[in-house]
Amino acid sequence: MFPELETKRLMLRKIVEDDAGEILECFSDEEVLRYYGQNPLESINQVKEIIKNFSKGYEEKQLIKWGIQLKGKEKLIGTIGFQEWSSEHKKANVSYALFPEYWNKGYATEAVHEAISYGFNELQYNRIGAIVFTQNSGSIALLSKLGFKKEGTLREYLYQNGIPFDTYVYSLLRGEAKV
Repeated sequence: MFPELETKRLMLRKIVEDDAGEILECFSDEEVLRYYGQNPLESINQVKEIIKNFSKGYEEKQLIKWGIQLKGKEKLIGTIGFQEWSSEHKKANVSYALFPEYWNKGYATEAVHEAISYGFNELQYNRIGAIVFTQNSGSIALLSKLGFKKEGTLREYLYQNGIPFDTYVYSLLRGEAKV
């Protein structure tokens, strides 16, 4: 059974095929993708295939991706999840994206806090990592606020629009987490 998570203001729920339009809108927005390391999505069919891969990845314990919505609302405001999930090594990397109109309102912090709490307490991760573009001051501040530590720089690690960018590696260990 796919886990649904709840915070004071948010629901983190399974992404379903009916969400394809909102996912396409989010992940074709240049502002959202500026520091995401992904090419824009181009079609509903492409998104529907990705949503199927989310379900398959969860079943195979390789990834988990939630849609983020405000309580009492139907529309997704973004996504959050874990990828590079390794049960053997008790670790995963977190990633998240919100529509720009929901930035700087604390929603990402709330969602990441809930996800990492689930990762440590339910999935038994020992380490949660994050890869962040060096220019992404918002995510750097969010991760630092939640106790993530910068471990180093990965030079020209991700491409965005055909250009290589340096990224920082952040991590949070179970014993350091305030969850």
